[in-house]
Parts: sequence; structure tokens; C-alpha cells
Amino acid sequence: MAGQLDGKIALVTGASRGLGYAASLALAKAGAHVVAVARTEGGLEELDDEIQAAGGAATLVPLDLTDYEGVDRLGAALYERWGHLDVLVGNAGALGVISPIGHVTPKDWHTAIDINVNANWRLLRSMDPLLQAADAGRAIFVTSGAAQKCRPFWGPYSVSKAALEALVKTYAAEVASTNVRANLLSPGPTRTAMRARAMPGEDPQTLPHPNDIAPMFVQMALPDFTANGETRRFEG
Repeated sequence: MAGQLDGKIALVTGASRGLGYAASLALAKAGAHVVAVARTEGGLEELDDEIQAAGGAATLVPLDLTDYEGVDRLGAALYERWGHLDVLVGNAGALGVISPIGHVTPKDWHTAIDINVNANWRLLRSMDPLLQAADAGRAIFVTSGAAQKCRPFWGPYSVSKAALEALVKTYAAEVASTNVRANLLSPGPTRTAMRARAMPGEDPQTLPHPNDIAPMFVQMALPDFTANGETRRFEG
């Protein structure tokens, strides 16, 4: 895939580990300059080392996405430096607690909503003008089958991912007549730390690695990927 995204600017949230790390590396190998956003500076530095070793380039942004003013400042900084944004990957997410809805504390509820929904709305709000200024802006948000399955005890995660899907599909409808396309990627069960917390008895070696799914981000970031408001699922 090398060269398919030459000269493109791609912002990835949750880039310090798991799926965001793998997506960032894949986008960089395809030629994009990656703006890697995460709370964990050590993970960002490891990512930067790997991207540089592969011949790519990245800008590291240590940022908690619930610092909404910080998200706005990031949008302003991107505008000042590049004037546009070609690819937005909203990957950062929170599992929340696995608990009966009646036992979920307000704090735990708001944590899931703030990270999975509000932070992504704030990202879209700040990055929309930059995506519109690109030749072919592409927004990709990571969702989950939990948004539809609504299993017992998964309330905060299921509700927040369902809201995220509604947010992205609404945005996709709004930009349908523009050069921007917005879609969802559902990776399915993946070998990540979040999955391990959710399913502690599961053998992670039976699950796909984030590197297996990363090429989908590159495909969905390409200018000739014209689907809009759709959910793409990793089929293995």
C-alpha cells in the first residue's frame, strides 16, 4: 500500500496502543503524515520510533480527549500548519463498567458517554472545516457490534456506541453533497487490552491482531473510497 496516501494528513485518536497504534502505523506506511493523539506519552513515543523506522513521519499530541478545549486548540493548530485534514480516525474509546444498569454510577456512565460520544462529537465539530478543505476528506470512526446486540450488563458501552453510530451517520448525511465521506469500522473481537478487560477468560491468541485490521483504515481513507454513512466489518 506504500504511496497510496502520500502527502495526506491523518489524525488518529487512541494512537498509543491497540487498534489506534496499528492504524497509525499502517497509514504512515501508506505515506500519510500521522497526527497521533493519545494520553500515554510513552506509547506515542514508541509509535513514533516505529513510524520513523518504516520511513514515515508523525506529529505526537499527548491529549485527553475529554479536554474539549484542547480538541479545539488541536483543530486550530492543524489549520495553522496545514490548512486541512485529509483523514480523521476516531478510534479512542472507553469500555466503561460491565454492570447492571441500575448499579452503574453516574461517574462511570458519564465516562463512557464523554469518551465514546462527546469527544467524537467535539472532534467532528473541530475537524469538519479541515475535512471540508481537503480534496477528499475521510472520517472513520470505530464502532462495535455491542451497539446492536445490547447484551445484559453492557449498558454504558452499548448505549454510547449506538449514539456514536447515530452521530456519524447524521454527519455523513450532512456532508453527502461535499467531498467528505464519513463511515464506521467495526473490527469485531480483537486482541486488545480493552477486549481482555471485557473478556478476562478468553484466550487472546484466538483473536485477530490489530495489525490484521489496520489495512481497512487505509482502504477507507483513500480518495476513491466513496461509501458514505456505512459500517464496514472486519471479516477475517
